[in-house]
Amino acid sequence: MKSQVKPATAMLPLSRDKADTMLLLASAVLVLAPHAAHLPLWVSALCGVTLLWRALITLRGRRMPPALVLLPIAAGAMIGVQFSYDTLIGKDAGVAMLVLLVAFKMLEMHARRDLYVVIFLCFFLVLTNFFYAQGIGTALLMVASVLLLLTAQMSFAFTGAVPPLRTRLGMAARTLAFAAPLAALLFVVFPRIQGPLWGMPGSSGSGKSGLSEQMAPGQMSNLALSEEPAFRVRFFGHAPEKAQLYWRGPVLDVFDGLTWSRGQGRVSGRNLHLAVGEPAHDYEVTLEPSQSRWVFALEMAGELPEVPGHQVRLSSQFELTSDAPLDARLRYRASSHTDYALQRGEQLENAERWLLLPYGFNPRALAEGRALRRLADPAARVEAVLRRFREQPFSYTLEPPLLGRHAVDEFMYGARAGFCEHYSGAFVFLMRAAGVPARVVTGYQGGEINQLDGFMTVRQSDAHAWAEVWLAGRGWTRVDPTAAVAPERVNRGLGASVPRPAPFGIDALRGMNPFGSDGHAWLARLRDAVNAANNGWNQWVLNYTPERQRNVVQGLQDKLFGWPFAVLLTLACATLLIVRFLRRRREIDPVDALYSTLCKRLGQAGLARAADESPSAYAARLMLDANATVPAGKLAPQARAAALEFLRRYSAWRYAPPNADPRFTATLKNLLSQVR
Repeated sequence: MKSQVKPATAMLPLSRDKADTMLLLASAVLVLAPHAAHLPLWVSALCGVTLLWRALITLRGRRMPPALVLLPIAAGAMIGVQFSYDTLIGKDAGVAMLVLLVAFKMLEMHARRDLYVVIFLCFFLVLTNFFYAQGIGTALLMVASVLLLLTAQMSFAFTGAVPPLRTRLGMAARTLAFAAPLAALLFVVFPRIQGPLWGMPGSSGSGKSGLSEQMAPGQMSNLALSEEPAFRVRFFGHAPEKAQLYWRGPVLDVFDGLTWSRGQGRVSGRNLHLAVGEPAHDYEVTLEPSQSRWVFALEMAGELPEVPGHQVRLSSQFELTSDAPLDARLRYRASSHTDYALQRGEQLENAERWLLLPYGFNPRALAEGRALRRLADPAARVEAVLRRFREQPFSYTLEPPLLGRHAVDEFMYGARAGFCEHYSGAFVFLMRAAGVPARVVTGYQGGEINQLDGFMTVRQSDAHAWAEVWLAGRGWTRVDPTAAVAPERVNRGLGASVPRPAPFGIDALRGMNPFGSDGHAWLARLRDAVNAANNGWNQWVLNYTPERQRNVVQGLQDKLFGWPFAVLLTLACATLLIVRFLRRRREIDPVDALYSTLCKRLGQAGLARAADESPSAYAARLMLDANATVPAGKLAPQARAAALEFLRRYSAWRYAPPNADPRFTATLKNLLSQVR
């Protein structure tokens, strides 16, 4: 029995309608996909099922579902939006309904008008993506979405043969390129409202600073895993050494046995005595959006920074805070002195405030601190604790063990492993027990300079806690217990002191070295280039404030009305006109040029050609004029005969198959010479 083998069938290409519909579906997916990051899961799932349903209908050639099926689904979706957001108006609920509308409209495309409705809705959804993310990656993705949408729009516009997809993509890219200069001009000069790019009232930024008004064991070690930038700094001059880069934040002075926090009743610190040395470091900070009020500056700021749209206040603990949450990316200048003395004197007002300790906690540490009082010099007590950290087997780790009620005792005499909050908290506890006024200071330490643009990036992983002790004659003095255990943390950064889980994205390039030493340098340059591009986007696009716009527009006005620019503009316009004239002369066909000359000469003889008159009709009118009793034109018979022969030959050349006669142009020139 012979086996029957079915012949292989080649896969047929999609028809034009199917291919164009699938292109539109791909465009919609590219526009809708970024919204999945903030929409409820059921909205994203419903949109995915709807688009897949539409794709199957297209590929299999099935009919669209009837309205009786779609209406209950749409009504249920609107009820779901109301249930998820407790409203049907507002940014989030409106975007969710618009996303669902685009997906449902895909199942209701019956006419060409419906296709364009979907395309224009997708264009609007492109804008809504900037409500939630404004990075350069989002911008590039939206440019790709617009390019694909334009290609789909052009595909439906053709009535005859449709060019290949590559040609349509090129046409869409050229359209986008033509519109880009106008968009850039409008971005620069169109009046801007106060707030971030694509901002809405109450919905600008949602970033977090990472630091809070409390510090408990394990809190900062979790924060150290984040590679998100906290702020970027550009120094005007030489940057301080890394060991001097302490960016001051919240000062914690109240301890309940486990958590350090800020006390109540902070007062203004404008009258604090701060003695500074030279030189000052001038710099500019670009602060990422957050919901906090902390204005970070290098210790110690010589004057209050001026933050646009905010009033900066100085507390008695030398904390810089804003009068409102910093929920948008801000840029401000500051000046700081790394050589300073804060509240230097022989007596400290309200010294007992910095000696308070909770009752019934950490008895061993309390006893050790009191034993240190036998040392008359408070500075010797400080050195004794630091020497203990250096000489005993303490370790610096991102994974400290859990601590119980007596956290300081368990850390100092048991685990001896911790992060910066363990060391700073235990040190301040011991100092207070030893009778030395002390407090915990939190903020950031260090920063990484990008070799391409010169900006220093301070990340959330640079969050740090250190201590301040008050010494007579020296004032509040910074002491970093972490430096006694892991000095590389202060001198080289967190990555040099403790191993961390491998990051994702461009930050993963920091530790990769697949190509040897040269490859490591190449990857480092690539990472710097990406970070520099992100920083440039933040500086010049997202941070293009109304104040900066006014400065740019004023600069343009000064240049436009100056005589050097006017001369250059005049020369440029004249050059363009000359180039256009020469190019147009080169583009005119020699035969057409001869025909234009003939028409001009006949017009001078009173026989001008009408604008809609063909060469044959023109010749017929010349023949009628020659047979008339009183000719209208002043043209000799010989010249008229030459003109008629010229028009006959030209008409045959223009409308007949190509003439291969090499003497054709010379013949026309000869005939033209006879027309006087």
